[in-house]
Amino acid sequence: MNAANAEPAPRQRRLPPWLKRPLPRSRGQKPLDDLLDHQRLHTVCEEANCPNKAQCFTHGTATFMILGDTCTRRCQFCSVKSGRPPNPPDPDEPRRLAETAAAMKLSHVVVTSVDRDDLADGGSAHWAAVVVALKATLPDATIEVLTPDFQGRHEQIQRVVDAGPRIFNHNIETVPSLYRSIQPGSVYRRSLAVLARVKQVAPTMTTKSGLMVGLGETREEVSAVLRDLRAAGVDMLTVGQYLKPEPGLAEVKRYYEPREFDEIRDEALALGFPKVASGPFVRSSYNAKEQYLLG
Repeated sequence: MNAANAEPAPRQRRLPPWLKRPLPRSRGQKPLDDLLDHQRLHTVCEEANCPNKAQCFTHGTATFMILGDTCTRRCQFCSVKSGRPPNPPDPDEPRRLAETAAAMKLSHVVVTSVDRDDLADGGSAHWAAVVVALKATLPDATIEVLTPDFQGRHEQIQRVVDAGPRIFNHNIETVPSLYRSIQPGSVYRRSLAVLARVKQVAPTMTTKSGLMVGLGETREEVSAVLRDLRAAGVDMLTVGQYLKPEPGLAEVKRYYEPREFDEIRDEALALGFPKVASGPFVRSSYNAKEQYLLG
């Protein structure tokens, strides 16, 4: 196709007023950047271009991302690079991460990871080692894990549960009809089964999941996902606006208004979710401590 016949690039939707906000001053951000660089640690804040990064870093918080910076899946909402990870898990990463969390004086630690479908155990042993190291170094901290689906394998899920995090988070991300286009390699029912499995084997462990809106789903589909998550025993729910993090990824189909997020929150609470955070800038790990203390 020559330049004359090339299709024009889709025009970026104009942000509505409620999605425009001033960036916080960067004072306090550089020391955290330096600490993370020195410890050779990744954050999902950086790798996924989270819109809340500046605010979180300025306040000295971050979501750690373990098992490297390359994901074996190619989700169309995420800017983390994809491909075959070049390195095996770093056995020293749990120690470095725990020491960094202690240096940051965190009372609530959130850890996530890339998908590691290349590993026989899905990275679950490394996950467990990170949780154990954090609990030994910060015994009074709340440990929240935001895991991949481990391809639904019970022994891998169990390995992370046995390590004893306080909150087990696995994001459902979107509605079933969009899974094939938005997150190929993942399966809606499998993700639901992960959450249900955790609640089944560890009834007192808090389970959590997150949903993005604005990818082309209908309001009825959102309601169906809420019902499915509650039926799976999910305790905490986050709902936020999808914002395209970089060119080449899924386009925003619609910006939800603040009142719509309020309506989704009220619906979720009526379904019996004990804790719900719903708003344009809500993300699964953003203000995670405050979300946990809701209600």
